Amino acid sequence: MLLLAASCAAAQNHSSAMPDGKALFQKNCVTCHSPGPENRAPLPEALAQLSQQAIVTALDSGAMKQQGAGLTPAERTAIARFLSKDAGVRSEGIPNRCASNPEITSLEGWNGWGSDLVNSRYQPDKAAGISAADVPKLKLAWAFGFPNTLTVFGQPTISGGRLFFGSADGTVYSLDAHSGCVYWTFKAPTTVRSPITIGRLGSGYAAYFGDGKSNAYALDAHTGELIWQAKVEEHKLSGITGGPALYNGRLYVPVRSGIEEMMAGNPKYACCTFRGSVVALDAATGKQIWKTFTIPDPPTVTKKNKNGTDQYGPSGAAVWSAPTVDVKRRALYVGTGNNYSDPPTKYGDAVLAFDLETGSLRWAKQLSPDVWNVSCSAPGKENCPENPNGDTDVGTSPIIRTLPNGHDILVVGQKSGVVHGLDPDKRGDIVWETRIGKGSPLGGVLWGLAADNNVAYAPLSDVLLPGGGGGLFALKVASGEQIWHTPPETPACKEKKGCSPAQMAPVTLITGVVF
Repeated sequence: MLLLAASCAAAQNHSSAMPDGKALFQKNCVTCHSPGPENRAPLPEALAQLSQQAIVTALDSGAMKQQGAGLTPAERTAIARFLSKDAGVRSEGIPNRCASNPEITSLEGWNGWGSDLVNSRYQPDKAAGISAADVPKLKLAWAFGFPNTLTVFGQPTISGGRLFFGSADGTVYSLDAHSGCVYWTFKAPTTVRSPITIGRLGSGYAAYFGDGKSNAYALDAHTGELIWQAKVEEHKLSGITGGPALYNGRLYVPVRSGIEEMMAGNPKYACCTFRGSVVALDAATGKQIWKTFTIPDPPTVTKKNKNGTDQYGPSGAAVWSAPTVDVKRRALYVGTGNNYSDPPTKYGDAVLAFDLETGSLRWAKQLSPDVWNVSCSAPGKENCPENPNGDTDVGTSPIIRTLPNGHDILVVGQKSGVVHGLDPDKRGDIVWETRIGKGSPLGGVLWGLAADNNVAYAPLSDVLLPGGGGGLFALKVASGEQIWHTPPETPACKEKKGCSPAQMAPVTLITGVVF
């Protein structure tokens, strides 16, 4: 009886000592993991599909490492237990291995982010292999299920009859394009969001990409073996999302943060010290050739917030998308995100032009500018800049197109809801501007357009704004004049929590069809 009573008392004490996962989630996580126009994180319904271990790993060493740093191991476990239905897919090893591994003999296909150096996201007829008449006849050939993750951010690269892509748990895959069997996998230490760029290296081919800890990689595209790995940025909240651009033996790697922009919501966080950059590496060795920050001046202490925490600036101007190579002008173009903290600079929410050889900044054309971080959406706004705007990143890759008169133009979309035509021969002077949406932190043109020399196709996000966003716009490349607009199909979203008709993803173009 005494032993039983003691055992019961011990169990009750143990139970009462367990952290309250629901309360911890409400206190530390719910602000971002709930529906809202400025929220980018998965809703609890999605998190419920992850295993407890996947959530703990995310808080320990993954995407939520910074948020998890202030929690004890027991608290991280309690949050995982509260959220998870333990329905995450588990896999021991990789199934469906290919029976053989033939040599790669060509680069034909869709390589990297934009399929070409100018990031047009357009495939001519021969490369596409299908016509507009074939599209209604397409049927599912095979499907691939990702082990150990429910989120995949990047798009596949198709080259030499293979698919190459990364995943949220850091695994990079090489699959046979015709059957879906797996040639090889490679495990990076953190999420691989960037598209993979394939290029010739020596007598073979290399697969280039970046991860969430600002590591750039070159793998043997045939075997998946590591050729080199290079750290391109030491800021602990930096990472690589945009696809690397490969040209003439050099790999041009874009660097972003975004996480620091979120961390600014913590009044005790010293906001902000990250600066975006572009890094040129030797494609054969990974050795750095040049590195240029998007904001030339390093951050310094500017003042203290109401909590007594130092504030730093200037900061931000992350590069989220793949650089665009202008062979004719020997230039490299990137779009930049917003400044995170005061003082404002002319380099955020802009298109920047760098010299291909030296990395020197040739010009900066700022579009709808803003200074913003997540603190601006928090009750106290301790780390919010003095005059915040609406988070209007240029998150898309500029597209180079040639007009009938022989002049070139840069077409670029912005989260402000505006598509711009810029003159690369006049330091980015604005040729035309066309508003297609209201814009928001997840609005406007979020990830990318596609264009041939006559028409640019712009998807609209405007996620969770009143009235909803979505739809597709066709604009004349020469003038920005709207040719047509197809609105989204919205009935499926009615009465569904967190559902939006927003078209956040980039579009893809072949002759006669935009996907």
